[in-house]
Amino acid sequence: MNTGMLWFDNDPKADIVTKIQRATEYYQHKYGQKPDLCYVHPSMIPEKPARTTGIEVQGNQMVLPNHFWLGVKTSARV
Repeated sequence: MNTGMLWFDNDPKADIVTKIQRATEYYQHKYGQKPDLCYVHPSMIPEKPARTTGIEVQGNQMVLPNHFWLGVKTSARV
């Protein structure tokens, strides 16, 4: 992913799946395409893998807690 959208959601009542869904809906409305990659702080990834609808969730130390960096994976150049 070369560019993406940074989303902040610190709602203590929502789980990570709900937060990613909110961010995905906004991203899709704003950019007209569904993201397929989301980086989050590793501390936010639950021990039991959460089901996200078609979005790969990866941990990244550079992303602050309660922030979600969404975008579209870049394809490998041949």
